Amino acid sequence: MYLHKLKIKNIELENNIFLAPMAGITDLPFRLICKEFRPGLVFTEMISSKGIFYNDEKTIKLMNMEGEKRPVAVQIFGSDLDAIKCATKYVSKYADIIDINMGCPAPKVVKNGDGSRLLLNLELIGKIVETAVKNSNGIPISVKIRKGWDKENIVAIEAAKIIESAGASMITIHGRTRDEYYSGNVDLEIIKKVKESVNIPVIGNGDIIDENSAVRMFEYTGVDGIMIGRGALGNPWIFDKIVYYLKTGKYKNNVTNNEKLNIILKHLDLLVKEKGETIAVKEMRKHIGWYIKNLKNSSKIRGIINTINDRKSLEYYLIEYFKSI
Repeated sequence: MYLHKLKIKNIELENNIFLAPMAGITDLPFRLICKEFRPGLVFTEMISSKGIFYNDEKTIKLMNMEGEKRPVAVQIFGSDLDAIKCATKYVSKYADIIDINMGCPAPKVVKNGDGSRLLLNLELIGKIVETAVKNSNGIPISVKIRKGWDKENIVAIEAAKIIESAGASMITIHGRTRDEYYSGNVDLEIIKKVKESVNIPVIGNGDIIDENSAVRMFEYTGVDGIMIGRGALGNPWIFDKIVYYLKTGKYKNNVTNNEKLNIILKHLDLLVKEKGETIAVKEMRKHIGWYIKNLKNSSKIRGIINTINDRKSLEYYLIEYFKSI
């Protein structure tokens, strides 16, 4: 009933369970790992439209999709219309869907008027979406928003209507204000109201950590799809579990420690190929922390792993650790 194919303009997706864009997380290696567990759509990290405008090498590298099964959505952010125009034109050569971030709460993003700060400037939201649609070469434009800036500025419904009128093909809403960051519980009621206020697909985001929370999001809000962010950290099989549950009504067995170890080693291997050993080992530390959370002696092994700087030692300690639990 809730699980189905989803069409975003001219792009047909295998299912409606998505991996959220997360800065510093959803790089190519992490997306490839998640793809093994069949999300309907994955998003890149948030990419600066100004970085593309100025042809910044590091920014362009964030769009690497080499060897990646399509479709892939590229998320951009920014509030400068010239940069949005340039970035959309550039990204349209690579992406299947272009997503515009209007929900990021990070201080370094909002201080420039970007991310969730745009929720205080509805007129500019409309102009940004119109500019992106005009310059996307027919690639669908989607927008990710929050409930609002703070409790005095709950603007999601109004923003969603503006976004739809400006030509976007999909909206994702995270049911918290910028002020709330990730605290408290997600507001399902506002997500429901956004869904009821527009005719384009609406994706619900926030607090989806397992099969039950996925069903709750669908059941209460009537959304067309769901997006999983923090629930996928150290847990890429969450997509497969939710898909299986929505298809069969049954829970899939938890992954074994051996399966988990194999995924961690594969993730490390992909990171080394993408970023080189030194950077990969450092970046893998946070992922390992998420993968082994709640396992026996996990805090002790985290302490050791955070001092390791080479791949061989890291692999050795991981294998020894998993043998011991």
